[in-house]
Amino acid sequence: MIIAMSAMVFLTAIIGLMTLMARIRHTRDGKINPDYFKLMNDHEVPEDIVVTTRAFNNQFELPVLFYVVTTLYLFLMPFDTLGFVLAWLFVFSRYVHAYIHLSYNHIIHRLIAFLLGFICVIIMWINLLINNFF
Repeated sequence: MIIAMSAMVFLTAIIGLMTLMARIRHTRDGKINPDYFKLMNDHEVPEDIVVTTRAFNNQFELPVLFYVVTTLYLFLMPFDTLGFVLAWLFVFSRYVHAYIHLSYNHIIHRLIAFLLGFICVIIMWINLLINNFF
């Protein structure tokens, strides 16, 4: 579980660096005013800044449920095979989701990757509850 969690942290760091590099590049090239970043409220923003920022923000939404449930697994069910498989399937789905988002950004493909990860996390929670409280 810790390795799966670390893989998610690594993904977040990669996307965060991509976001930072896009912001620096466009600010340096004069395509965006540095004041934009005070409130992030402007209609004329380069697409890659919007996409990388949204992809980065995505890493603090559904993955939060993953981090919590995997932490609980470590303490309550450290050797659960189903949890282990679902954790890695979740990580895989998030890498696929990020790749789609940051490359060709097909909404349906992205939705499928999201739903796969969402289902994995929900099943992990259900499995945790069943095995510890029922």
